[in-house]
Amino acid sequence: MKHLLSAKDLTRTEAVEILDTAATMAQTQGREIKKLPALRGKTVVNLFYEDSTRTRISFEAAAKRLSADVINFSAKGSSVSKGESLKDTAQTLQAMGADAVVVRHSASGAPQQLATSGWINAGVVNAGDGTHQHPTQALLDAFTLRRHLVGEGNDGDAHGKDLAGVKITIVGDVVHSRVARSNIDLLTTLGARVTLVAPPTLLPARVDSWPVEVYYDLDVAIDQNPDAIIMLRVQAERMSTAGFFPSAHEYARLYGLDRNRVNRLGAKTAILHPGPMNRGIEISAYAADSSQAFITEQVTNGVAVRMAVLYLLLAGSTQEGVS
Repeated sequence: MKHLLSAKDLTRTEAVEILDTAATMAQTQGREIKKLPALRGKTVVNLFYEDSTRTRISFEAAAKRLSADVINFSAKGSSVSKGESLKDTAQTLQAMGADAVVVRHSASGAPQQLATSGWINAGVVNAGDGTHQHPTQALLDAFTLRRHLVGEGNDGDAHGKDLAGVKITIVGDVVHSRVARSNIDLLTTLGARVTLVAPPTLLPARVDSWPVEVYYDLDVAIDQNPDAIIMLRVQAERMSTAGFFPSAHEYARLYGLDRNRVNRLGAKTAILHPGPMNRGIEISAYAADSSQAFITEQVTNGVAVRMAVLYLLLAGSTQEGVS
């Protein structure tokens, strides 16, 4: 495994290998001493051109728990703010001996360019690029779903298994969401049946060509008895023009997961959210704090999944087609 740029690049076998490796990593995190020596002597650079809390800290924790040296690079306050190009930054990291670069960028395709340009020899992990991809978020979502929907009754052990036949509904701001795109790619690869729910203004063009069902009414979608529901954040910062929906109140009324909708879900339906949450808009406090919500666990699982990705990138097996 040389790079992880897109969830779409992963085969079922590759995705299951990452999930199984993450399960092994998760078991080690219950110990008193969580640190492993697997990446001792390796250097991981977190190269973030966009603000992030969960993803950046998660990658930092993952690298440190594998004993790698970590360099956190923020575009703010760096030479990037003085006009330094991605190429020059990459060559600086190359000169510093980076073994892996975790990159988040506002431009779709920036990680791909970094990985294929020849500017740097390090492995590249896409931590979110524009509205394009966020593969490790999809992997941690799949890990969480597999643990609760497939491994249930066996201490969460779902080793070697995919999500065949599992019904997953993704709700909200799909058009701006790299999380939605990555989840659709990965979940369908793992055999899940994916449904999208959103107003027409928040669905991308040509969504009818995607391997999903589309509903415009959340209540009708809930009547289909999904095994899991993933609520997407309304990304106001990416909405450069008005008119996506009349008001936050109206959006919450039509597409928010409120108390009544939670109570209509199946008793074992899992509730997920990639964070950060807009409580009171796409998800109510009742839903976010429900016993069916695994939102905090997603954060915990994110560390194990990112440990698995970094391990496979820098020390584990190599498989063709991942990059």
